[in-house]
Amino acid sequence: MTASKRSAGAARAAAACRWLFLPVALPVAAVSAVRAVPADWPVLGVQLVAFTPWLAAPGAAAVVLAFAGRRRWQQVVAAVLLGCQALWLFPLDIREPAAEAAAPVPLVAMTINAELGGADASGIVELVRDRHVDLLAVEEYTPALERKLTEAGLDQLLPHRVAHAREGAGGAAIYSTYKLKEAGVLPGTQFTMPVARLELADGSGTSLRIAAVHTLAPVGDALQQWRSDLAAVGRVDNGAGPLLLAGDFNATYDHHEFRSLLAGTGGSRTLVDVAASLGSRLVPTWPMRGYRLPGITLDHLVTSPDIRGSGYSVQRVPGTDHAAVVATLHIKGS
Repeated sequence: MTASKRSAGAARAAAACRWLFLPVALPVAAVSAVRAVPADWPVLGVQLVAFTPWLAAPGAAAVVLAFAGRRRWQQVVAAVLLGCQALWLFPLDIREPAAEAAAPVPLVAMTINAELGGADASGIVELVRDRHVDLLAVEEYTPALERKLTEAGLDQLLPHRVAHAREGAGGAAIYSTYKLKEAGVLPGTQFTMPVARLELADGSGTSLRIAAVHTLAPVGDALQQWRSDLAAVGRVDNGAGPLLLAGDFNATYDHHEFRSLLAGTGGSRTLVDVAASLGSRLVPTWPMRGYRLPGITLDHLVTSPDIRGSGYSVQRVPGTDHAAVVATLHIKGS
């Protein structure tokens, strides 16, 4: 092959890369704009931004195409997009509890969305037993699932409960090895979100305030209700004492509404996403089956800053499209 032919072939390859750059980079740029600007975006933007971590691959491909295509503006755009993806994969604004918040009172907490009560009750109970769970929050908690959990032996492991069983997706329950005192339900939410107090068994008189969280998914006409639900969850924090928000937030760290909740927007304390604080925020919890979608993290354990997490894990349970999340919480006593 002559030098002129090689040069012509290289020019054609570079031109092809320049054209390919556009369909690869444009979706990354569009979703990145939604991620970067904390506005009340419409439904499609809210849904797409949940998959932000998966944009790192096309972002890297855009860099390769830009440099192969030899266009300076494409190289600059691709580098900026990939830089944004790196920053969002490893964000600098993750809030960890202060070092002095490490505490002597351990509590193993778990949450599971049971998908219309269809989660395998024996699988849930086995996980509670194997992980020595002290506190369990169940979303989409139905009367049938309540019966099945009792038959599977959950009441022997976690004898105290605050339960609001409902048909469909609206029910929720909190189970515990320690005594629970119901403190009502969150007002104005589509699904029942019970709130309870748990007295720690360390003799200090410290109590843990718990909410079983299940926000409406941001689909169709439910977008404003989803935002309203997240705002209601944020108002659970009264600014004092240990707090745990456990459940299906239908939101990821890439949603500004979830980050606002963690930031204490509205006057409450800054809160901590246990998975994020332990470097596990990208471990997906949904969908575990059914949908052909990349995995994302919708289920969270969120705490006040006087609680430190350890031992975070995501566990599959048959019969539901959500995974269970489990962590040990070290709670600062009085």
